[in-house]
Amino acid sequence: MQPSLHIKTKILPGNKIEIEIPEAAIGDAVDVFVILPEKPASKRGSVLEMIEQIRSKRQFRSAEDIDKQLQEERDSWDS
Repeated sequence: MQPSLHIKTKILPGNKIEIEIPEAAIGDAVDVFVILPEKPASKRGSVLEMIEQIRSKRQFRSAEDIDKQLQEERDSWDS
């Protein structure tokens, strides 16, 4: 089994990292894997997702229902 080393470090200015490997000799070839931290999903969705969300919460009414409501509103103006 190949030896491995797990090192945590911080990103330095210029988006660089620096690591020290005491077990290696100058000139040794090594493989470096960088695992970026998971970032929480953005709370902002796309405009299409927002429209779909709004549509799913709305109750669609028939044209007759809307006409009835408009007529009731117009009738209330005369009272």
